[in-house]
Amino acid sequence: MKLAKLPNRTTTKITFNAPIKLNDDLKIYAALYRDTYGEDSSVPELIPHILEAFLKSDPAFTKALKKVEDIEEQASQAKLFRTGKSAANNIPSTLQPKGA
Repeated sequence: MKLAKLPNRTTTKITFNAPIKLNDDLKIYAALYRDTYGEDSSVPELIPHILEAFLKSDPAFTKALKKVEDIEEQASQAKLFRTGKSAANNIPSTLQPKGA
């Protein structure tokens, strides 16, 4: 199983529209998690951890994240944040989500 046993955690509610097939697959994944670790975890509890594991395993994302972190570090060292704006404002357009 790719997802490791979850640490003790507090939960927050998450709501999104999922295709029926994805919902069914997530329910099966939750059952597999229960069978593997002997703990019940609901689909909403698992989704953030599944997404986090997915992002960490995506080489293109980790490369882009490293670039963003490097940009933030350079900007911080150059004291470009005097305006108090978020570091996201300094992310090159090639790394920003479409529509940003």
